[in-house]
Amino acid sequence: MESRITSLYILAPLVISCIVLFCNAQEVEDEREFDYWAKSEKGPRNWGKLKKEWGACNNGNLQSPIDISDKRVKIISKTENTKVYYKVGNAILKNRGHDIQIEWSGGAGSLFINGINYPLRYAHWHSPSEHTINGRRYDMELHLVHLSTNPNLKNRIAVVGILYKIGTPDPILSKIMSNISSIVDNKDDESALGMMDPNDIQIGSERFYRYLGSLTTPPCTEGVIWTLNKKVKTVSRKQVRLLREAVHDYAEENARPLQTRNNRDLYLYGPGDSD
Repeated sequence: MESRITSLYILAPLVISCIVLFCNAQEVEDEREFDYWAKSEKGPRNWGKLKKEWGACNNGNLQSPIDISDKRVKIISKTENTKVYYKVGNAILKNRGHDIQIEWSGGAGSLFINGINYPLRYAHWHSPSEHTINGRRYDMELHLVHLSTNPNLKNRIAVVGILYKIGTPDPILSKIMSNISSIVDNKDDESALGMMDPNDIQIGSERFYRYLGSLTTPPCTEGVIWTLNKKVKTVSRKQVRLLREAVHDYAEENARPLQTRNNRDLYLYGPGDSD
């Protein structure tokens, strides 16, 4: 199948002022090492105390998720063309206990930010949403995680986030409902998806937010370039319910609490400044 190119307009002068260690850039795979219960010894308040290499979860200054307030963002008209170049790739669906994740092997295309190549690695869901917009939390959030292998980059991770509210079913979830059902509550169980096109997720958006943050699960690695679509998509209650049933009990609501903004710059960019 022929690959497709989608144009996104990305802020060019994003200033990156931190030096980040990426030896633990990948998210934790063993869900038994942490959980989402507020009062648990392994809950979000204690993630940074569980392992030395997870210290950023409690002590970092660029942590995610955050609330995006339109009153605080800097509105930028589109100034530079950045491209998403996705292609069909072989994929599996994996139950990691704390989330359900699609993993592509053999290459499924890339996100290009200011000329830098960030290959797509995987996508997973959080319910409810982790980020909030003007204080509103949505029903689900999808993260497409891109990871560059260039050792000379300070920022190797770029995540595209998509928010969802209850409404008509999400097309990509509709295609894999039976696969999700087959791995309900089974850690590390996998279901082959075959050749899957990430373009079907339809991440293109004319307007979106941009800020510098972190992974939202341990090790909470900082220096992640976040792109959060302003347009909110829809998902059915049945689809959200299945995602929650599939994971372990402690992760039925697998959203990390909001983190402190710490005077970070937030940008909203695209054509014009109206909704």
